[in-house]
Amino acid sequence: MATKRALPAVTLVLGGTRSGKSLYAERCIKNISQQPVYIATAEPGDPEMIKRIKRHRERRGSSWQTVEESIDLVGVLKMHRKSAILVDCLTLWLTNLILADYDVEESLSKLALELRQAEGSVFLVSNEVGSGIMPENALARKFCDVAGQMNQIIASEAASVVLVTAGIPQLLKVPQEV
Repeated sequence: MATKRALPAVTLVLGGTRSGKSLYAERCIKNISQQPVYIATAEPGDPEMIKRIKRHRERRGSSWQTVEESIDLVGVLKMHRKSAILVDCLTLWLTNLILADYDVEESLSKLALELRQAEGSVFLVSNEVGSGIMPENALARKFCDVAGQMNQIIASEAASVVLVTAGIPQLLKVPQEV
């Protein structure tokens, strides 16, 4: 009889803006770990983003170890490979890569590889951007295309995928036993 082994607990949490995806992921990971690692990819570039970051920090409280990294997400994941980790958010990380002219395809490949090596639970928050109208400008269209591709790649690596709409989580992919 084959022995069951636990799959790496990688979960992709998708949703639109203000859908409740970050709060959902925070609650899930707090049920797993008393001292989770929060990898923040946002850059405080304007007053509104500074307020958003502050709200997120206050909501999480002091039990979280926060690591702010807007580009080298894979490096931070490697450093915390055995920890319970929440990455918030992939689409901001993707924006940072595009604006800094990084090789997005290579960065996504490295992220997918690192997720396969995760030893702790990893929750990745990402925006679902493909449900709206097609943007007029080329950069916005490129972003939508690449974000959709990124979400597909990460969903294929994840044991579970959750879509949060109006604060209600919907399980899209259920973990399989090996």
